[in-house]
Amino acid sequence: MKIIIAGAGDVGFHLAKLLSNEAQDTFVIDSDAKKLIYIDNHLDVITLKGDATSIKLLKEVGIQNADLILAVTESQNTNLTIAALSKKLGVKKTIARISNTEFLTTTEINFTEVGVDYMISPEFLAAKEIETLLNESVFNDKFEFENGAITILGARLSSQSPVLGKTVQEVKQTYSGINFTIISLKRENTIETIIPGGSTIFKHHDQVYFSVTKEHVDRVYELIGKKKVGIKNVMILGGSRIGQKSAINLCDHNFNVKLIEINRDKAFELADLLCDTLIIHGDGRNVELLDEESIDKMDAFVAVTGNSETNIMSCLVAKSKGVKKTIALVENMDYINISQTIGIDTLINKKLLAASAIFKHVRKGKVLALTNLHNVDAEVLEFFVKRNSKATKFKIKDLELRDKAVIGGVVRKGVASMTFGDFQILKGDRVIVFCLPKSIGDIENLFNN
Repeated sequence: MKIIIAGAGDVGFHLAKLLSNEAQDTFVIDSDAKKLIYIDNHLDVITLKGDATSIKLLKEVGIQNADLILAVTESQNTNLTIAALSKKLGVKKTIARISNTEFLTTTEINFTEVGVDYMISPEFLAAKEIETLLNESVFNDKFEFENGAITILGARLSSQSPVLGKTVQEVKQTYSGINFTIISLKRENTIETIIPGGSTIFKHHDQVYFSVTKEHVDRVYELIGKKKVGIKNVMILGGSRIGQKSAINLCDHNFNVKLIEINRDKAFELADLLCDTLIIHGDGRNVELLDEESIDKMDAFVAVTGNSETNIMSCLVAKSKGVKKTIALVENMDYINISQTIGIDTLINKKLLAASAIFKHVRKGKVLALTNLHNVDAEVLEFFVKRNSKATKFKIKDLELRDKAVIGGVVRKGVASMTFGDFQILKGDRVIVFCLPKSIGDIENLFNN
C-alpha cells in the first residue's frame, strides 16, 4: 500500500511512525527541512522537501499510483487543497485534517465531489473524548464498540480494590457473575504493557483495562473497590475550540458548566455564543479565583488552554481541592503516559486522537473501529469477520495469541459475549482485539481471506 503524508508535524510524525511499523510504502512531504531530518533519523520512511500543493511535486512522488494521501498540515485550507488536487491526479482515497467542525455536519456541501473523501477534526475528537470520559467518574479511559455492546474501561487499582494480591484466574472465579475479560495492565513506573495470563497477580497502582458487556459495566466498580459517583458540575479552563465544543456537548447532556477564559474579548464572545454556560473572565492559574468560583464543589475539572503546563498544574490544583475527575489537554505526546504518576486522571492529546482516527483507514482486513488507550502502547481493533478468514478455522485457544493479543469479546447478531479457549469465531462476527504493536500484522492476517 502506497501512502503519502502531507505535513511532518506531530500528527504527520505519529502517522509515519505507525506506518513505518507496518512496513507500508510511506512518503512524507513538508517544506520544513528540520522536521524531515528528524523523521529521517527516526523512521523508515521516504521524505521529500517541498510544497504538497505543488502539482509537479505530487506527480514526482507518484500520486497517481498512491492508495491514500493524508493531508495533515497545520492549515485547514492547505489540507483541503492538497486533497482536491491529489484526487484529480489519481489517488484512490484522500483524508484531510480540518479545524472547522461545521464541515463535519453540513449537508449543503458534498465534499467528496471536490475530492475530499474523509475529514478529521482533532478539536471535535478531543471534545467527544472529554464528554465520554466525564460520563464515567472512576474510570480514566473508556471506549465503546457497537453502540456500547462491548465497552473497554481503564482504571488504576487503589488500596481498596478487592483484587489486589489475587491472580487473574482467581478473580475470574470469584467474580464469575460478571461478564468481563481483563485485556491488559501496566505496572506503576514501567513502560511495558502486559497481556495478563491466568497466573498474573494484580498489584497496587496497576493500570488495568477491562472489556465488559453492556449490562455488566456498572459491576466493574466492584473489581476496583469504588462506587459510581455521578458527575454534574464541570469547570472548563480555556475557551479554545475544544473548550467551546466541550461546553456545548456537556450542556446538551444536562451538565452544569462553568468556563474560565483569560482573554476579556473572547470571554464576552463566548458569553453570547454559549447561552447555557456560565462564562468567567479571569486567569485560571489563580488559585484564589478558583476558590471564589467554588472549585471545591466541582465534580470535574477540564483544562484545555493552549499551554500544556498550565493545564497540568491547574488540574493538580483542582485535585488538591477535592475534584473527583481531572482531564488535561497536552501538546507533547511524551506527557501522555505520565498522567497516573503525577495525579491527574487523564491526559489527552488531540493530535494523537486524530492520528488514531486516521490510522484505521490504512488497516488491512475489515477493521470497523480502532482506538489507542491513553496509558498503553497498544491498540484495540474491531474486525468484521469475513468468509474463509483464518480466524474462523480454529478455536481461540489454537490461534496462537499468547503474549501477542487477547480477544476482548465478540458481537454476534447484536448479542455481545466474552470469549474463552473453546470459543469458535464465525463469519459475520464483530471481534474486539487488544493487540501489541509488534503483533498487529499477525492479527490482521487472521481476519483476512
